[in-house]
Parts: sequence; C-alpha cells; structure tokens
Amino acid sequence: MRLKKGMRVRVIRGNHRGEEGKILRIFTKSNRVIVEGVNFMKRATRPSQENPSGGFVEREAPIHLSNVMLVHGGETTKIGYRRLEDGTKIRIARKTGEEIES
Repeated sequence: MRLKKGMRVRVIRGNHRGEEGKILRIFTKSNRVIVEGVNFMKRATRPSQENPSGGFVEREAPIHLSNVMLVHGGETTKIGYRRLEDGTKIRIARKTGEEIES
C-alpha cells in the first residue's frame, strides 16, 4: 500500500472524478480508502442520547484504491522509491523526482 492516512489525493475515475481530499481511513484488506468530502452516502440512524430524534446522517463512503491518485505539487503523480547513500529508502514523486513527506 503506497498511500497513507493524511495524504492529499484526487479521484481519477467514477462519479466524483476531479474531486480532491485528504485520506481519513484506509481499509487494507478490501483496498479501499475514505477521502474527506468525497462520495457521501446517507445512513439512517436510531435515536440516541446525542441525537434524540434519529434520522439520516451523511458521511463519506469508501472508494477503491485504484480510483484515487496522489497529488504532489498541484498535480497527480505515481509514487516511487529511491535508496540514499546511507541505505535509507525514501518515497519520491515519479513526475518530479522530489521527496514525498509522509
């Protein structure tokens, strides 16, 4: 899994194409991510102490990992790796070659 929680991504396929947001959660077994402000769904909730009337709540639904791409420097890019002289492995943006801050 090359993407991490907190990274800024853009949706590249589907109904929400072109929308950007921060990754809130990653589901590694199903290869899905929840992106902030993208792919809302309505969910019925029962009455509780916090919400005495119950009703419908809108929240983000997961998107498949193949439908999002990292945004670095304002444009989408793939993620690559490079080893430094001291042997440490860093993540780089494939388009620019710059290091990606994790």
